[in-house]
Amino acid sequence: MKKFILILSLCFSLFACNKNTDYIIEKGQVGNFTSKNTAGEIKTIFAKDSISEVNSNQVSGSDTNFLNKDEDEYLIYSPEGNELLTIVPQEANDSLSKIKYVEINSPLFKTKKGLSLNSSFKDIKANYQINKIESTIFNVTLFIDELNATIALDKNDLGLKASDAKGEVVADQIPDHAKIKFFTIWFN
Repeated sequence: MKKFILILSLCFSLFACNKNTDYIIEKGQVGNFTSKNTAGEIKTIFAKDSISEVNSNQVSGSDTNFLNKDEDEYLIYSPEGNELLTIVPQEANDSLSKIKYVEINSPLFKTKKGLSLNSSFKDIKANYQINKIESTIFNVTLFIDELNATIALDKNDLGLKASDAKGEVVADQIPDHAKIKFFTIWFN
């Protein structure tokens, strides 16, 4: 009986230590994709998912000026068709290129502290140091050095107007309930 309990507890310990990293966000890692991976490895790592590839050389004419597409994009979708990630390599049209950034498009992805697209500003400030705040036309961007991440909040959620772009925004002006609009992990 003691052997059985010992074996059972050993098995439980092994399974508890084997953490699923499919949806983890860390500095230099989004799911099973890390800063060491290249653009050429995207199709292998996300083989079970659907990948839509938008190459910079596919955008032509006046679209180039509007979209400013000098970057390749890999849009990753789950087998059910849910948007998961947008991956942008540092160099266009280069399978050996390292990755510039990964934009999180699904609330499935979370940090160890539980931060995801479903989080609010209250969750961000409770778990991470905000190293810098920048105001753009439509968003307020938070810089989180611990994750090498930028998080955009919509100015509409903050009660600010697009015309307030030049004005400095401080953390005290951001309501706790403000939701994440964009969550980007930088690999450079």
